Amino acid sequence: MSPAPGGTVVNHALTPRPVTLDLGGVTAKTWAYDATLDAPVLRAKAGDLLQVRVDNKLPTSTSVHWHGIALRNASDGVPGVTQQPIEAGSSFTYQFVAPDPGTYFFHPHTGVQLDRGLYQPLVIDDPAEPGRYDHEWIITLDDWTDGVGTSPDDILAAFKAQNGTVSSGMNHDMGGMDHGMSPLGDAGDVTYPHYLVNGRVPAAPRTLTAKPGQKVRLRVVNASSDTIFKLALQGHRLTVTHTDGFPVTPTEASAVYLAMGERLDATITLGDGVFVLQAAPEGKKGTPARAIVRTGSGSVPAPDTRIAELDGKALLTTQLKPADSARLPDRKPDITLDVALNGQMKPYAWGLNGKRFGEDTPLAVSRGQRVRLRMTNMTMMAHPMHIHGHTWALPGSDGLRKDTVLIRPMETVEADLQADNPGTWMLHCHNIYHAELGMMTTLRY
Repeated sequence: MSPAPGGTVVNHALTPRPVTLDLGGVTAKTWAYDATLDAPVLRAKAGDLLQVRVDNKLPTSTSVHWHGIALRNASDGVPGVTQQPIEAGSSFTYQFVAPDPGTYFFHPHTGVQLDRGLYQPLVIDDPAEPGRYDHEWIITLDDWTDGVGTSPDDILAAFKAQNGTVSSGMNHDMGGMDHGMSPLGDAGDVTYPHYLVNGRVPAAPRTLTAKPGQKVRLRVVNASSDTIFKLALQGHRLTVTHTDGFPVTPTEASAVYLAMGERLDATITLGDGVFVLQAAPEGKKGTPARAIVRTGSGSVPAPDTRIAELDGKALLTTQLKPADSARLPDRKPDITLDVALNGQMKPYAWGLNGKRFGEDTPLAVSRGQRVRLRMTNMTMMAHPMHIHGHTWALPGSDGLRKDTVLIRPMETVEADLQADNPGTWMLHCHNIYHAELGMMTTLRY
């Protein structure tokens, strides 16, 4: 393989291994790629060839999925679908050209390993980007239990033990979370001991420093496994400029929702003082994740202080409109495929079109087709649906480009893709527990 014209080769090494992380006075034995969750970010330019060697030092097999990247199928990182597992003690090198600039991340596609420390942001820079900001802050949101609460494997085993049957119709079971609190419906299944920004608990937050009046570009990744976050910066409005890597018509908001697997970019012009950047777990109890933004003097509020911006309305990324440069050329769909999201909390079971993954019928299309997926959520939970190897255009949002789309209870979302990247591609809910219980299928051509 070779880079695109003007591109270079970017070599990188990952060593997934058991580590002990300091989450800010909270110690967690877990698995991660580095000794901190605030590790250096993997960066490349659009058109570069990435060669990433993974040396697996875990006691079990693993994989790496490059979330949101329209890469070649052989490097998509799905064991049993696009590659053999990377067994304990072995290595594997991923090679792919990253075609589109944007904010992405990578994580295993193996069991519930995402619900440990195995994730990192991936930034693909645009060589033509003018910049026009003073700082860039990369913000990673996460929900945390491994090493401090019930392990992800034990959470999954308890859900599996319910041995539920996937309901193929409408289901009104609301499960066990704090319901009625969220306009998104049932927002998650697991209550976590901690919610993190850049690997830190709210009592020991990261501090981001700048000068008053400076402009900051935020790149925000929701790397959590079961939590939708509501994000805001105290005393400021965000100007959202990108979602899932692709530019949008700049849109101001006091707060934004970010579902599992979603990313957004936003700019902020900073005031003078100390401000809390806070991410509240939607529909869940627990102290919101936070970082501190300091541009001047002032004291840091107590960890459980909730900022006012989180008590108002928030922007859903599907309310954004695409920038003209991000539009998929207009074309009527050649084929429309219906995908029903099915399942319930009790007894725990999730699937697509009434079937668990492994019992499902793959979605078959042909190369060159414009494919429309009509996804209908027949459950009382919100589900972030993620497509591999492509970025959808959402006709209901004026052609907004997304690879991860939050679908609310009883909502139907249409999503178009151009079948120009042949292979076997996963379509699944990015709640890791829903996916592992069977809310996955494949799109094949």
